[in-house]
Amino acid sequence: MRIALGIEYNGYGFYGWQAQRELSTIQGTLEEALAKVANETIFLFCAGRTDAHVHATGQVVHFDTHAKRHIDAWIWGTNAHLPSSIVVRWSRAVDYSFHARFKATARRYRYVIFNHPIRPAILAHRVSWHYYPLNVERMREAGKFLIGEQNFNSFRSSQCNSKSPMRNITEFTVERRGDYVIIEIEANAFLHHMVRNIVGVLLKIGSGVKEPQWMREVLDAKSRRAAAETAPPGGLYLTHVRYPEPYIFPLAEPPFLI
Repeated sequence: MRIALGIEYNGYGFYGWQAQRELSTIQGTLEEALAKVANETIFLFCAGRTDAHVHATGQVVHFDTHAKRHIDAWIWGTNAHLPSSIVVRWSRAVDYSFHARFKATARRYRYVIFNHPIRPAILAHRVSWHYYPLNVERMREAGKFLIGEQNFNSFRSSQCNSKSPMRNITEFTVERRGDYVIIEIEANAFLHHMVRNIVGVLLKIGSGVKEPQWMREVLDAKSRRAAAETAPPGGLYLTHVRYPEPYIFPLAEPPFLI
């Protein structure tokens, strides 16, 4: 049978999602825990691979198993074998046509910035920090250039192995909540480091170093050299993955701090 799971994790201290020999990863840790419940080797497929120290509240994964377990056993049993930084939120039996990655129609990311002259301590590694004041109106204006299907080559890392730089951003928002600036981006898919590279450009614009029009210029350049530095991973969260019917899964509830 095929099982889909909703996963939440604090990615700090992990070497990203993808399993790597002798390194602590989200996939490797989850597969080990699931194998103890299934009493067989488990191979996971995820909706979107996250980088080292990146978090998720709405990651979706699936796996195939011969084990016959109550559907809730994949939650409670697996969580009993996981560290406190990873948790299974829900489980569903799905048909074999479901695939966590290829059936997904959209992914949504949230990037959280603590915008204050003094760095955070309690929230270290859970938010990004930017000490210069950020103007969210300028960032919103710049974000308008991101909407639609276009070439995002300027925002992909040199390690990106996607065959095409074309992506379709359907929603972009920026808001301030006290000392926190929250950026949300939804697209059909993302290139490697795409969100963090977009945020790097927005930080320059929000700080007044560049004008909002610079976002258009960076996009038109179609070159990573035209953009800014990659924003840190600690502020990035995969919050939701959308699927077509009948794969309607529970929506993730973001932590109250973000």
